[in-house]
Amino acid sequence: MQRRQTGFTLIELVVVITIIGILAAIALPRYAALQANARLAKMEGALGAVKSAAAMAHAALIAQGFSSYTTSATTGIVIEGQVVNYVNGYPDAITIVPLAGLTTPDYTLSGLTTPNAIAASDVNHIGGVVDCTIGYAPPTAINLPPLYTINANLVNCS
Repeated sequence: MQRRQTGFTLIELVVVITIIGILAAIALPRYAALQANARLAKMEGALGAVKSAAAMAHAALIAQGFSSYTTSATTGIVIEGQVVNYVNGYPDAITIVPLAGLTTPDYTLSGLTTPNAIAASDVNHIGGVVDCTIGYAPPTAINLPPLYTINANLVNCS
């Protein structure tokens, strides 16, 4: 009486491992691209939050009866528990981060600064790496809007 063996042959196992390897080779680049897309979306969202916060603070300044061209940094206006310091009618770079709700550990230094690769003296950027950043600078004179910059795309946010 012969006993019948069950299980997989070596060839079957090699074929299955090869198929898994091919699927992994296809899926891995797509997964990496998803991470870059997520970083880019995060930076675009942060820039939108900064723009909204600046517009909201500017509108609050006008609603409180101040001139829209207020150059004083001290007005006493408090928004969402944050005392807003104004420069030419818009929040300064230090005030804009908490005002925009960017209080997660990604934004650790005062102003718009990254925790990873940007020097502490560079207070005009938010992001995770040097090339994947956004920036905000209050107006340099009355009648000018704030300066918003974005240096984020799928290549430098990967």
